[in-house]
Amino acid sequence: MVRLSSSALFLVASSAGPVSAFSPNTFSLSSVRQWDARSCSTTLRQSSKAATSSEISAGMTTEERKKILNEPALWEYNFGLQDAKIPLPHGIEAGVTPPEKYEITEEQIQTLERDGVVHIKGVFDEEWVDYLRQSTARQVDEPHFWAFAGTASKLYDYIQRNVWQTNKSFANFYYHSAMGHVLAQAGRTDEIRVSTDLLMVNPNKGFKWHQDNQNGPITWEEGIRFWITMDETPKEYGAPVYLKGSHENSVVDEQAVFVDIEKEGLEEYKDKKLEFRTMPGDMLIWHPKTIHKVDGPSDGIWTSYRRVLGGTVAKGGSTYHDKTGSGGVLSDLGRHGLKDGDKLESSFFPIVYPKFSRAEAADRDSGKVGRSPRDIVSKLGGLAGKASGDKFFSFFQVLGSQAKQ
Repeated sequence: MVRLSSSALFLVASSAGPVSAFSPNTFSLSSVRQWDARSCSTTLRQSSKAATSSEISAGMTTEERKKILNEPALWEYNFGLQDAKIPLPHGIEAGVTPPEKYEITEEQIQTLERDGVVHIKGVFDEEWVDYLRQSTARQVDEPHFWAFAGTASKLYDYIQRNVWQTNKSFANFYYHSAMGHVLAQAGRTDEIRVSTDLLMVNPNKGFKWHQDNQNGPITWEEGIRFWITMDETPKEYGAPVYLKGSHENSVVDEQAVFVDIEKEGLEEYKDKKLEFRTMPGDMLIWHPKTIHKVDGPSDGIWTSYRRVLGGTVAKGGSTYHDKTGSGGVLSDLGRHGLKDGDKLESSFFPIVYPKFSRAEAADRDSGKVGRSPRDIVSKLGGLAGKASGDKFFSFFQVLGSQAKQ
């Protein structure tokens, strides 16, 4: 029998790969509340200005600063598939209309390749931003079980891995928005599949310098990381900072999450900081190895919203890599049947460019796509060894509020 520690359970629920419920039937512990976009009362629009660090130091107490979003009560969590039936923008018909396109420049592509990160402004217009905000509002108002551990840990006000698998609104966003087209251009590829994603609302504790290794069952070079922002980033905190060109480093272990930027071999990168204060509708795109951090408010209290839909996509030609025995397995806990070396072609990793697959979408809608309890136990059992365990728990070294390095 495999026993999972509370730390492991936290990562399964909030940081691990495919996160659908075990059952396709929607069930809520607060079942009196039904999903209906027309009765949405939680708008989660852009809030008023967040308090600055100077205001806090001038005497504003923690009691005076109130969180804009509180942790859900235990009985508010839901299981199964969720669909708020939020209308798509631009007259798009769900499941029918081809995905939109958005052209980026060769200069932007070369910036990503050279610096390891690129900021593309205004990819999504006000209608798409409003759609994402409504979708996020409904998800936060009807929190899913797979967000429980990450949210209860206070890591974020709300965080859910692979939200597209349980929430139809986010799946529709991937199927019909220009996201796939933008990432295909950035990666110089003719196909894009979603490997794993995260809905993140307000990073209370922040993340110190780290690299991304929870990218699904793909290699560094097969993946592209992305952020889609719904809010204006506060001036004092919340803006991601990247070490320019650090995706080219050869000294950080592949399975490490936390990165000590004073490490020998990182001298040429540690002072080349790129900070991006993103605005609603912007995209950040970066190489999974690019070292970066995000600072939260010093007191861990967000008085405004910082909502992001992010994750990793796989380029065309990617193959499945079984990462059992390493921390990377946490983003691949579905029972999809793929074996090491197989072509990454599965409804668990849906194609979104050049167009979505109706067959793969039908698998998602029927509840066939999701986590397997059997695989959760068997795959996490491979983490029992000390070496893999040490690398796995490197994750916890990343947590922090204001990393001043």
